[in-house]
Amino acid sequence: MPLGERSPGDKGESRYCGVETEFDEDVPRLLSANISRGGFDFVVSPLMNPTYRPSLLEKDGNGSSVLPVAGSDLILNPSQWSSHVVGKISSWIDLDSEDEILRLDSETTLKQEIAWASHLSLQACLLPTPRRASCANYARCINQILQGLTNMQLWLRIPLFKAEDDSMGTSTDDMTDAWDLWNSFRLLCEHHSQLSIALDVSSTLPSANSLVRWFGEPVRAAILNTEQCFLTNARGYPCLSKRHQKLITGFFNHSVQIVISGKPLHKVLRGSADPATLDNGDNVGCVQNNSLRPYLEYVGYLYQKLDPLPEQERFELGYRDFLQSPLQPLMDNLEAQTYETFEKDTVKYTQYQRAISQALIDRVPDEKASVITTVLMVVGAGRGPLVRASLQAAEETGRKIKVYAVEKNPNAIVTLHSLVKLEGWENSVTIVSSDMRSWDAPQKADILVSELLGSFGDNELSPECLDGAQRFLKEDGLSIPSSYTSFIQPVTTSKLYNDVKSHKDLIHFETAYVVKLHSVARLAPTQPVFTFTHPECSPQRNNQRYKKLQFEIPSDMGSALVHGFAGYFDATLYKDVHLGIEPSVATPNMFSWFPIFFPLRTPLRIHPGSPLEVHFWRCVGSAKVWYEWCVTSPSPSAVHNSNGRSYWVGL
Repeated sequence: MPLGERSPGDKGESRYCGVETEFDEDVPRLLSANISRGGFDFVVSPLMNPTYRPSLLEKDGNGSSVLPVAGSDLILNPSQWSSHVVGKISSWIDLDSEDEILRLDSETTLKQEIAWASHLSLQACLLPTPRRASCANYARCINQILQGLTNMQLWLRIPLFKAEDDSMGTSTDDMTDAWDLWNSFRLLCEHHSQLSIALDVSSTLPSANSLVRWFGEPVRAAILNTEQCFLTNARGYPCLSKRHQKLITGFFNHSVQIVISGKPLHKVLRGSADPATLDNGDNVGCVQNNSLRPYLEYVGYLYQKLDPLPEQERFELGYRDFLQSPLQPLMDNLEAQTYETFEKDTVKYTQYQRAISQALIDRVPDEKASVITTVLMVVGAGRGPLVRASLQAAEETGRKIKVYAVEKNPNAIVTLHSLVKLEGWENSVTIVSSDMRSWDAPQKADILVSELLGSFGDNELSPECLDGAQRFLKEDGLSIPSSYTSFIQPVTTSKLYNDVKSHKDLIHFETAYVVKLHSVARLAPTQPVFTFTHPECSPQRNNQRYKKLQFEIPSDMGSALVHGFAGYFDATLYKDVHLGIEPSVATPNMFSWFPIFFPLRTPLRIHPGSPLEVHFWRCVGSAKVWYEWCVTSPSPSAVHNSNGRSYWVGL
């Protein structure tokens, strides 16, 4: 049964735990022992008798033979095969062996076993670890097989060994890092969107920076061996080290399933164990248990220790790693549903209200609060959330304000009129149905308030819009926000790269996407790209920008693959009031913006100590704005030009 439930309706894959078993011709008995009685959710079991070798198989008089599989497909119904069995491909196969007979036997057996698994409608098969760094034939065969698969995933078993550590006892030679082994294989295997990873976790883990890389890779399972991974607490119960616990928690948060492997080595006294004591050894009992159940219970205990998903994360679940085109608010009129989603972000409007309150207090001293009226213009008012925040700030500070709500969307204007009448704001708010850049304001503004920021700060044309509106701001007037900066960082994200690649064209690789990043490894700290300030001393400025950046990955990370760049922004609304999504200073519990993703056509391998040199351009034409980006070191990439698809129009 599932390990637990983090939140109502929890459907995360990581709540299911499996067990690796030996070959058993009686599959129903195997499932009964490990699932019905053992408590596991699925088994990872060999499909073929391990003694089988095609070259040694005796054929009948008709030249045919029956494969020694673990029973007929009829011994379980299709649902049982699909939900309770992951096929384990024979571990003896060696498709790159110099022994021709072994190599041919291996290739034949691999194809037969996967064909049988496909016939059974299994959801996944576990492939054996490549035996050497040079595994071209193995990758070729898998690549060929994947082209014919539709629904089944192949999990490549990768030992998560520490660099220069042979504690796993594998025969993989010439490899100093587990990630290198995986990367060598997947680069040879072109059709790898259905190729995933099952990490064989070892007793000694690589550095934290090295482990980070795996969260950007398609890891589906983590195999915990009873001998390699588990420690013994004071009462003889299995437990994991703090570092292993942290790793498993990370896997849980990335929908990675745990698989227990090996024999029961802990002589556990069963009876009245309290899961809360599993780490400190205070469990007691009276019956010795020789099954793998204690290991399952410990993994369940770790899962149940996870914090419940906050409301914001539950809201964002459906958007994780889902590529979206950025909004075009200057060209398109937003729909009511879009407005409603943004209006629910109370954190954002609380920050705006704080900024407006501080600005009003600074602009009007207490002794003149009853006689001075501040003119405040909300440009891009939408359905009125910033109008409400402005009026609440005025009430909070005891200042008098006159609000102009400027909005170009005629549909939102209808809502604004209704809101003003409903709230009784007729004496304080004037609604203007116009584009802010062409409106002829009847008076100058003290404060200009806007929420034109995009995921990359300037990508929704905030600089162009505010430069156009600056003409009706007083000389000593101020803008909220007063400045904003875009940031980027290199990332590994196989999921997003494969999603872009699936379109099979160039234009999608030259598109900037808004995406809730989840299955991603951030390879280096962010660096600032473009900064815009308002009001600008010279409103006729050229908003075209260029920036060269240089990143270095941590020395203990090992090699990594860059699939693209994640973009963020940080804005100063007023003085010390900030708003943004740049990871190190992100505004907590705010969901109005997801990061932006700039993909690379060809993933780029980087090494510690070898700088990654990146170039970004913000290009401005007569009617649109777009970005261009490229890499020049350690090896050059093509210049990616989003002018063909991902651009912002309406200038």
